Amino acid sequence: MSIQMVLLPVFVEVALTFSLLLWMARGRAAARGETKPREIGNQFDLPVLFYVLIALALPLRHADFLIVALSWVFVITRFVHAGILVNSNDVRQRSLAWFAGIVVLLVMWIYFALKILLLI
Repeated sequence: MSIQMVLLPVFVEVALTFSLLLWMARGRAAARGETKPREIGNQFDLPVLFYVLIALALPLRHADFLIVALSWVFVITRFVHAGILVNSNDVRQRSLAWFAGIVVLLVMWIYFALKILLLI
């Protein structure tokens, strides 16, 4: 896969993260106390594992089609999670979106680890 194809989902996730930060900084969430600090922190936990995976996969030349496809699925789960947070903030729906992101990221890490350990 080309570097651009591998990094595009990373750039989109970074843009989402900064957009949420700006929204929370000047919007209703932080100013009025409608968003708890943990909700803000949740926006940054999973992406760190995503960034590390891509930072490792790219120079090791293990960023193949499956990694890129799963990257997009992960980014979509983050957008769904963020959309729920800034709109209805329904905890059940938000938790499902968050869990979907965890599952996708776990699959990515297992796949990446197997590729490294089995030398494929």
